[in-house]
Amino acid sequence: MSKNETPIRLIVGLGNPGPKYNDTRHNAGFWFVDRLERLHGGAFRQEGKFHGLACRVHLGARECWLLKPETFMNRSGAAVRALMDYYRIEAGEILVAHDELDFEPGTVKLKKGGGHGGHNGLRDILAHLGKADFARLRIGIGHPGDRNQVVDYVLKAPGRDDARAIEDSIERSTGVLPELLEGSWQRAVNRLHS
Repeated sequence: MSKNETPIRLIVGLGNPGPKYNDTRHNAGFWFVDRLERLHGGAFRQEGKFHGLACRVHLGARECWLLKPETFMNRSGAAVRALMDYYRIEAGEILVAHDELDFEPGTVKLKKGGGHGGHNGLRDILAHLGKADFARLRIGIGHPGDRNQVVDYVLKAPGRDDARAIEDSIERSTGVLPELLEGSWQRAVNRLHS
């Protein structure tokens, strides 16, 4: 089986824990896994050994873990490492859903491997995994236009139109879960990007 045919066994949503951050742009990854939990009958539970909230969802004969680290964004790697070690999940079987400043709200793309692009959650996961061959779901949140405003921007809720565009992109992304769980990477990419 090639790396493009590797089934996804763990989907990590990146965000910050607590009600203060629920509606902020930086929590787009949490929004994605929350949607998967609702659609596929999961129930997030506090899992101390995984430093976060975890649940398992089933799609036909396939199953997948969902994880929301509760370590804050820049410490996400510890939670990912703990769950992948416990269930013997390889880096190539992980999809990390995160907010993406480089894409406008409504744009969402799948990507295999790569660097952290300045994203602190990805930076910490890379440090804990020691490799970059996990997949990413990049959920566009737009850019404030000035890099000095990025921190304030990502920690605020999007306006109504942007929020609707982000929600629509998350909804489209949930539709490629069957392809991701069966390892049909290119088919998932083609469906999502077209």
